[in-house]
Amino acid sequence: MKFTQVRKKMEAENISQAAISAFESTFNSLVAGETGIIPEVTISPAGGLLTVEDDIAPNITQNPSLLSETVVLKLNGGLGTGMGLDFAKSLLPVKGDDTFLDLTAKQVVKMREDFGTNVKFMLMNSFSTSSDTLEFFRKKYPEIADEKGLELMQNKVPKLDRETFVPATCESDPSNEWCPPGHGDLYAALVGSGQLDSLLADGFKYMFVSNSDNLGATLDLSILTHFSESDAPFMMECCERTENDKKGGHLCVRKSDQQLVLRESAMCSKDDEAEFQNVSKHKYFNTNNLWIRLDKLKEIVEKSGGFIPLPMIKNSKTVDPKDDESQKVVQLETAMGAAIECFSGASAIVVPRTRFAPVKKCNDLLLLRSDAYIITDDFRAQLNPECNGVAPVIALDSKKYKLVSALDKAIPNGVPSLFKCERLTVTGEVIFQSNTKFVGNVSIVNKAAEAKVVPAETFENKDLDLTQS
Repeated sequence: MKFTQVRKKMEAENISQAAISAFESTFNSLVAGETGIIPEVTISPAGGLLTVEDDIAPNITQNPSLLSETVVLKLNGGLGTGMGLDFAKSLLPVKGDDTFLDLTAKQVVKMREDFGTNVKFMLMNSFSTSSDTLEFFRKKYPEIADEKGLELMQNKVPKLDRETFVPATCESDPSNEWCPPGHGDLYAALVGSGQLDSLLADGFKYMFVSNSDNLGATLDLSILTHFSESDAPFMMECCERTENDKKGGHLCVRKSDQQLVLRESAMCSKDDEAEFQNVSKHKYFNTNNLWIRLDKLKEIVEKSGGFIPLPMIKNSKTVDPKDDESQKVVQLETAMGAAIECFSGASAIVVPRTRFAPVKKCNDLLLLRSDAYIITDDFRAQLNPECNGVAPVIALDSKKYKLVSALDKAIPNGVPSLFKCERLTVTGEVIFQSNTKFVGNVSIVNKAAEAKVVPAETFENKDLDLTQS
């Protein structure tokens, strides 16, 4: 009975039955007292994964004919609010005037030209990103904007009272009563919109999904061919974890049935934290680059009653994110990659770090905008060969450079040269110049209240104090 109020609220917003059923499954996990925790004793490390560089690319004959059966979908629901943006993060300029979506669109157009095949492209937008994104394509890439089924719309789900699990209310701003369901909503959105059936009817068999802010995630023909030949229903691209990745989720094997499973940080108890962060034991993390057999997805959806039963992720919040005294709520999410446990025979492969270059902070954005990254002829963002495979480590003052607007003020005339830099640490506010070059390990400190200009020189393995300049 508890779900009745939730159902009514969702139906009043014309949310699809597939999305309602998916949320009911997650809701039932909450009501049953499930925590979503995956204990360490129930899993073993994932091992024996093939690598693209050593096992797949050198030994496969690429099959371009698969491209006509393949859909490229970019998750594009995020506003980048953590970086101070109020528009789609993918519309942020990353190289010259080119945004994430410019480079993604150019990749698709180039691949279509090179292979003479109309590779299908889709975006999963949210209500926050839809209009800006579609307007962008209408203006700059009208040939893509006019294509059938370009947009897949992300659903929304109610926030729930933390004690009673009834839908939360916020009289001051009713939009606060809703939250995104996480990118696990991909499957419910495909089913509920009719897009899954439409794609299958049009002869599409494979879908490659990735985040729109990950310019390393391109449609790789060797990986596609391997996915096709392996006959796996689902395949996850993983990277090897380093100390910097230890707090993120990892791939593992459930002992009870030897099924591959994704364990996120929210699924780990405090007692298991040390093992969760043991990167020599749990070696692989999910890049969120996923390959899905659409016909197998349809089979699972039908078998499960119209949805995919994904593990619950529970987040405790307040209904008004700007008011700590407002109603205490839980927000229920699911993760797209967690579907790996729903596909019997699912697989994972190890990809190089070049396929995982997301922009989450201003550190990442400065690096991508600099000469440490180049844009290839097929519009991929790639580490400058001069970096010898190791990206510079950028550590901007987190209090000063959380927002993109602050970073833009620091580079009014262009980005300094970083391709020979190993590590750049900045404390305080500075103004860079485009003809400044950093080599090796450089530290800059400015304790003054006002921003200080970094001279247009080459700084090599130097500690620079601009406070009195």
